Amino acid sequence: MGQHHQTQTTCWDHPKMTELYQSLADLNNVRFSAYRTAMKIRRLQKALCLDLLDIGVAQNTFEQLKLTNNSQPLSVPDVINCLTSVYDGLEQEYKDLVNVPLCVDMCLNWLLNVYDTGRSGKIRTLSMKIGLLSLSKGHLEEKYKHLFSQVASAGGTCDQRQLGLLLHEAIQIPRQLGEVAAFGGSNIEPSVRSCFHSKKLFSALHVTASI
Repeated sequence: MGQHHQTQTTCWDHPKMTELYQSLADLNNVRFSAYRTAMKIRRLQKALCLDLLDIGVAQNTFEQLKLTNNSQPLSVPDVINCLTSVYDGLEQEYKDLVNVPLCVDMCLNWLLNVYDTGRSGKIRTLSMKIGLLSLSKGHLEEKYKHLFSQVASAGGTCDQRQLGLLLHEAIQIPRQLGEVAAFGGSNIEPSVRSCFHSKKLFSALHVTASI
């Protein structure tokens, strides 16, 4: 994605990403929304080689790079630095499956399309983390734990604002695929209120399970 690297703009797609989006559009004839969304995300996950990324390894990478301030905006070079660390590690384990430059370009392209709709050339640290963790591999309960930890306070709890942040970032993934209507639309406030009303905070993470 040479133009991205030189100008830090987000106005075009890598040719391979364009091909991927065209292939995802072919899945629109799948009738049931949950199956259709799952198939799209699985195809996206494999195209980005994130099905090879262990969720614990992803979390360790964030910690090693000292990405602790989730509200901090990341520039394109910042995101590239993180993605390069991720894919360099994957290449060592899956040499025949991972093309580091292509994977970095594709994943950068995807993250910007999902989380930089205003074309600012920056995304929040939290956005990048949620995107990568959501598409990494791991048991569902483990994913819940890592996703929840991104917004939880030091005491391991979260308030409505923190939970809203998590659900807002998570719902951007099906939104970008044109599937947000199947999950209640982009307004996550009813889900947050329902979750706190029932006093079962972790149940809200079932929204992310739909992703």
